[in-house]
Amino acid sequence: MQALDFSSHQMRVKEVVAALERFAPLPLQESYDNAGLQIGLTEADEVSGALFCLDVTEDVVREAAIRGCNLIIAHHPLLFRGLKRIDGSTQPDRVAQLAIKLGIAVYAAHTNLDNARGGVNWHIAAQLGLEEVDFLLPRPDGAGGSGVIASLPQPEAPEAFLRRIKRTFGVACLMHNEGPERDIRRLALCGGAGESLLDEAIRQGADLFLTGEMGYHRYAGHEDDLWIAVLGHYQSEQFTIGLMRDIVADACPGLPLAVTDLCTNPVRYL
Repeated sequence: MQALDFSSHQMRVKEVVAALERFAPLPLQESYDNAGLQIGLTEADEVSGALFCLDVTEDVVREAAIRGCNLIIAHHPLLFRGLKRIDGSTQPDRVAQLAIKLGIAVYAAHTNLDNARGGVNWHIAAQLGLEEVDFLLPRPDGAGGSGVIASLPQPEAPEAFLRRIKRTFGVACLMHNEGPERDIRRLALCGGAGESLLDEAIRQGADLFLTGEMGYHRYAGHEDDLWIAVLGHYQSEQFTIGLMRDIVADACPGLPLAVTDLCTNPVRYL
């Protein structure tokens, strides 16, 4: 990735955006998505610093202002379903108003980053030390794909591997089914809500499918097919923050970068 020269000019939003979109082009996003610049002017705005997060909340916007960052780079789009009125009645509305008031631009790298080679799912695979990583469901043009399938360096017993997943992602509870009594050798995974890829994981002979969300009834009936392990949506994508930061750091040396100190997971656990 070509680095940008900071010696002769102040970095602008459009240059940071270009770095992200070279890695994860917007055409890779799903049809329902709204990745890209959410708030701000790419041509005019100079970047004082960038703050990285999974979700943009009012507290994250305030944190960015306190830390001197006028650009927030998130995984999940703030403006996902669109705003029909600006009256402070919804959280995205309130967050957008606050960001505009404080002069903070907001950008989201969502399913385009999920679907990029080396993106979110590849990064998850790296946390588990997987090898021979490739797209589980590649796009016809070969430019991207959904999920990944990979191999373990050495086969592992199912319960031991499930415990290793739990430790690696730091989760208090890992949901799983009762799978076949064979070692785990091949693993399919998809961060976030990857339930739609379960059948493809089975078709390709994966011993385990790892994702962030799974409907109740999808756990049943796969005792002879494969193990299913579910982390929680936020937990499965937690390393995405570091991935986005690394992309920008490599392309924009010298730009002040920060990672949020806040947990933006909207789910609470007792």
